[in-house]
Amino acid sequence: MNPLLFILFSQTASWFTVIQGQYDWGVTYSSTEICALKGSTVDMSCTYRYPSTVKRVENKFWFTKESNGVYVDLRTDPEYSGRVQYNCGNNDCTLRITDLRESDSSEYKFRFITTQPEWKYTGSPGVTLRVTDLQVQVSTSVTYTYSYQAELKCHSSCLLPGRLRYVWYKNGQIIQGQTSDSYYSDSFTPTISFSCAVEGHENSRSPPLYAPQLPSVSVSPSAEIVEGSSVTLTCSSDANPAANYTWYKKNGDPDLQPLSKEPQLVFSSIQSSDSGEYYCTAENELGTRTSEYISIDVTYAPRLPSVSVSPSAEIVEGSSVTLTCSSDANPAANYTWYKENYKLLQSPEGSYYFTSISSEDGGNYSCKAQNQYGQNSSSLFIDVQYAPRLPSVSVSPSAEIVEGSSVTLTCSSDANPAANYTWYKENEDSPKASGQIFTITDIRAEHSGNYYCEAQNRRGRHNATLQLIVTIMKCNLNTVTEKHSVSQTFQITTEAEQDDLHYASVRFSKSQTDPVYSNIRPAGHHRHKEGEEEEEVEYTAVKFTSASAAPRSRGPETGEDSSALYSTVNTQNR
Repeated sequence: MNPLLFILFSQTASWFTVIQGQYDWGVTYSSTEICALKGSTVDMSCTYRYPSTVKRVENKFWFTKESNGVYVDLRTDPEYSGRVQYNCGNNDCTLRITDLRESDSSEYKFRFITTQPEWKYTGSPGVTLRVTDLQVQVSTSVTYTYSYQAELKCHSSCLLPGRLRYVWYKNGQIIQGQTSDSYYSDSFTPTISFSCAVEGHENSRSPPLYAPQLPSVSVSPSAEIVEGSSVTLTCSSDANPAANYTWYKKNGDPDLQPLSKEPQLVFSSIQSSDSGEYYCTAENELGTRTSEYISIDVTYAPRLPSVSVSPSAEIVEGSSVTLTCSSDANPAANYTWYKENYKLLQSPEGSYYFTSISSEDGGNYSCKAQNQYGQNSSSLFIDVQYAPRLPSVSVSPSAEIVEGSSVTLTCSSDANPAANYTWYKENEDSPKASGQIFTITDIRAEHSGNYYCEAQNRRGRHNATLQLIVTIMKCNLNTVTEKHSVSQTFQITTEAEQDDLHYASVRFSKSQTDPVYSNIRPAGHHRHKEGEEEEEVEYTAVKFTSASAAPRSRGPETGEDSSALYSTVNTQNR
């Protein structure tokens, strides 16, 4: 047994009886508590006694483990293999453990077994062993630009007796001239370490003291990070004393606020806004080191797309128009444009182009943004504005019109925005009416003429012309004046089709069952021979034209219509 070592690490050096067994059975330990340094050697001693009637001690051993009445002899315990020795006499036994480890800290007990009769006896309580390291502690430190100046102390949690001498080491090498004092002062950089030992027990050297090494950072899970999942960032650095950690997110702010002062930065439900670069610092009394950046890329489904149209002002037919769709997504979304649920285009850019938009392109459009994590869609309405189309004009009633009745002219045109309508009569400055419908009441001959309807909006205008001819003729029979007919013709023309004329003629008579379309003009008077009774005869020449036929050219000699059918009507008094 090494006397110095025993004195150095024993809390109590006196022998005393721990157990006094009945009938003079017992075990006495030399010390009940021992504190020893890691790597050193320790001795634990005891004496034991038993009645004189016992002839022989058959077995004796030290143990720390017991299970179901089974005691494990330290000599057979693999954790102590090669490190345990017994030195036992007739009534004493000493346990020596070499190369102590912190795991050797435990309560040690001695047990002996006798025969005639058989007795088994354990001394309890036993010896409590505490194994600890020498530690280099930082008493004070001053920070410089590239280093720290620190005062160190070699310390043990064990109560060490007397005035001991210490050995100091720098990067594992003895510092000459520094043997004796438990204090030492020097400068530190990240590449320097210091340790100490009790002189004569250099094998029990303290763990080296050093500033934090370059921290390593990791992320869990290491696979793809999906929004809403739990993510943990871990920072670790080899340092003694142990480092304190601080987490930051890189954002260009020189006065960054720490996110966490723990080794781990935990996102219980990570969001897209958490994407970015992170780093940590490791710091102890001897220095600070900063890790490299670790990048977090959070994947997520497309957000609600933003849809827009360019130009953003009113859209005019024939112009170039672009529809744009964009959505925040990771990975980037693919875009599909639809019109009224009809698929138009799929592309990663999200734009749809009209080189010359038409009125038929107006309507509801929607854009779908999609990636492998989901989809989202938004819609917009396109209103294409255009000038009025060629107006359509009509007259009502389309059947026979009786003099004095009402005639309604109607005009309509496709336009966006909706057209305003104005009716004009040729050679008159003031408009006759506004609105789609123009009604002439109590129609007369003076209402004849060309009327045109103008459809107008802020994008343009278009005209259509209607020719209305009202002719009223009289016949004098037997000195009684009678109204025979009213003839009405209207002709419709347009700006775009001035040569394409449409004719219609209407004849009204008192008793004729079949309408005859005619122009009526008086014939010359004819008298009989002398002596015969003279009668006043009025002749009428009637010109018949087809109501549906287009106008024909006049004959080359007479200048009259070659297709016309003429008839002379002789009306006589009998």
